[in-house]
Amino acid sequence: MSVALQAVDVLAQEETVLLGLGAVGYGLAAIGPGIGIGIVVGKAIEGMARQPEMAGQLRTTMFLGIAFTEALALIGIVAGFIFS
Repeated sequence: MSVALQAVDVLAQEETVLLGLGAVGYGLAAIGPGIGIGIVVGKAIEGMARQPEMAGQLRTTMFLGIAFTEALALIGIVAGFIFS
């Protein structure tokens, strides 16, 4: 095997490792938003149960909170692609 083919093989292995680390990084980055969305939805449901007349305002605020929290997961996947 020539030196050039060995170098290409080493680079391919390194790229595979980096892609694997990127996937692990995204998995870790998705844990926080997942927990955050669970808390937001749980508290909104609790608020709707306590004051049913405020359900419309709570639902709107809940969806805004979910959108902002989900943005963190999207930032995590973009960062994983950029840094890997």
